[in-house]
Amino acid sequence: MAFKPLHDRVVVKRTESEEKTAGGLIIPDSAKEKPAEGEVVAVGEGARKDSGELIEMAVKAGDKVLFGKWSGTEITLDGQELLIMKESDILGVIA
Repeated sequence: MAFKPLHDRVVVKRTESEEKTAGGLIIPDSAKEKPAEGEVVAVGEGARKDSGELIEMAVKAGDKVLFGKWSGTEITLDGQELLIMKESDILGVIA
């Protein structure tokens, strides 16, 4: 991918949602919600304090994360649907 996010921005690829419920019912595409879970693809260098000191990013490429339902801006790069969001939109890292 030839895209590098700036500052405290993160590029995330959504994980695929489940095709079936726990009871075995198949969920049609029209009824599926977009998952609020994904994998970090790329990160910026981090935000800067007023003094110019760099604040290191808490996430790195490859991390599995949860984010808010309406977080980020959807983009398409190299045929992949991705999200660009601020690091603060990420709720947590899945261990």
